[in-house]
Amino acid sequence: MSPRIVSEAKMQAKLMKRSGHADLPLHGGRVPPWLAARMEALGTAITEHVILAHGTSGFLSRLSDPFWFQALGCVMGMDWHSSGITTSVLSALKRGLNPRAHELGLWICGGRGKQSRKTPDELRTAAERDGLDPAPLVRASRLTARVDNNAVADGFQIYLHSFVLTRTGEWAVVQQGMNESNRLARRYHWHSASVRDFVSEPHTAIVGEPSGEILNLVDQRARPAQDALLAISREHPEKTLHHIERLVLPAHHDVRPRDVDLKRLGAVLAVSYDRQLRDFASLLLTENLGPRTLQTLALVAEVVHGAPTRFRDPARFSFALGGKDGHPFPVPLKTYDESLAVLRRALDAARLGHTEKVDAFRRLDNLVRKVEQSAQPEANFERVIAHERAISKDLDGRTVFDDRKPARPDQLRLFS
Repeated sequence: MSPRIVSEAKMQAKLMKRSGHADLPLHGGRVPPWLAARMEALGTAITEHVILAHGTSGFLSRLSDPFWFQALGCVMGMDWHSSGITTSVLSALKRGLNPRAHELGLWICGGRGKQSRKTPDELRTAAERDGLDPAPLVRASRLTARVDNNAVADGFQIYLHSFVLTRTGEWAVVQQGMNESNRLARRYHWHSASVRDFVSEPHTAIVGEPSGEILNLVDQRARPAQDALLAISREHPEKTLHHIERLVLPAHHDVRPRDVDLKRLGAVLAVSYDRQLRDFASLLLTENLGPRTLQTLALVAEVVHGAPTRFRDPARFSFALGGKDGHPFPVPLKTYDESLAVLRRALDAARLGHTEKVDAFRRLDNLVRKVEQSAQPEANFERVIAHERAISKDLDGRTVFDDRKPARPDQLRLFS
């Protein structure tokens, strides 16, 4: 192999646009109706707040960030690290946003399994309604799926494909592949603002742990440099991808102290439970809010306004509304509904031209950051978990296990 080709391959390795990857353990189960309906409402409200503050382009930019996407799923009450976040979040957003697509300027097409095959027809319908040419959009949908399923030979088969389109023609794709042999999922993120050529480093991020050799046929000048790139990836993967930020999602289901930035969590708790700070935060939101609701809203405000570096510990956002499997604690339904009501009131007021409450969430996020920069101590992880579980019953805490029917007496095994 000529030195020129090897040199080109090394140069391209440095220019790869993959911004991150993470393990996503494959999880079974389902989203219960009581959570699915709330996820739809909360996901819609959060999206509306993001669009008001940053526009539809800003929302697509966030959606194409794997760290932000994971944090969004956590703040909505899903299990903090499982592959199910991808399906449940995108399904909730599609149900909540599409009926208001004309108002918000945002369509979500495709989905899991059979839904993914409907993507071209859904794109044509959406494009025609907004006066867009559907042909390049359908082509983009097919190419992103083929690139990740065929051109990137990493052992993962795509089973979910969601295409998010704005009325201006900007788009993002989130799709997920499964590798049953190692019980992992890999999520792929695309954003049209970053795609210059479908066969030249198009991804904004690929989420997943490398599993052996990965042959990427969409690197720039891939034809002459494939062998060199493959050799480099075999021999020096850490050097080749040294610039990639890694979101490592462990196999353990429970949330542990090392999974959370305790300094940042401590600032949220201080704003929520310190009387003086809580009174000030409530004043910002012009709401008479209890500490538990403020805790949730502070984390939601960060999802809406936080910088990309704020989402490196997505498990922290599960302290907003817990998780459906009870980790780190059961989903507090009273807090969920009260927080959602506050978000909706702010959006309703904004429609009438009163943006004070919407703007207040940015000020709440700024307040938490200022407290974080002070001498505020880190959160005591065990104490926080114990407190959440102690108040869970009063907040109608619920998990999927509460939905199970009790066994009949004849099904019980008796032991002497």
